[in-house]
Amino acid sequence: MAAELYRHTQPGTLTRWLLGGFAILDFGFLMFFTVHFVPAVFSITCAVLFIMLACLLLFHSLTVIVTEQEIMISFGPGLLRKKYPLSELVSCQVVRNSWLHGWGIHRTWAGWVYNVSGFDAVEIVLKDGRKARIGTDAPRELAEALNERMKAKTLERRGT
Repeated sequence: MAAELYRHTQPGTLTRWLLGGFAILDFGFLMFFTVHFVPAVFSITCAVLFIMLACLLLFHSLTVIVTEQEIMISFGPGLLRKKYPLSELVSCQVVRNSWLHGWGIHRTWAGWVYNVSGFDAVEIVLKDGRKARIGTDAPRELAEALNERMKAKTLERRGT
């Protein structure tokens, strides 16, 4: 495995509070429907609780790692992740997402979004024109790490 040049984990504070709060509320409903056993509602409440806890596990944080070869984005324990080769990066810049960009992993008009909390992000542009926004609470540090690595890659290609 290549040496890590940059690593940062952002806690998904909003995600934790919202999903945790709703999971507690749903657990309360579950206890109520256990006492007043209503089979259909009990089953739905169990399913909703399971989904919320799974999302909480998967999206509780976002880790970004920059190595000599790639940038890797992983959520929570690392089951959901994406890698971009640094050789494909054309540029990166600090951006601010609007609430319309949302949180999680999804495609928007601005390209792919990977975010767990907040509005700060770094937008990367690839050679083929694709874009991705990586949410982070340390956008300047991530952009600096990427720009330094892109400069080093350019110098390596030139042979200097």
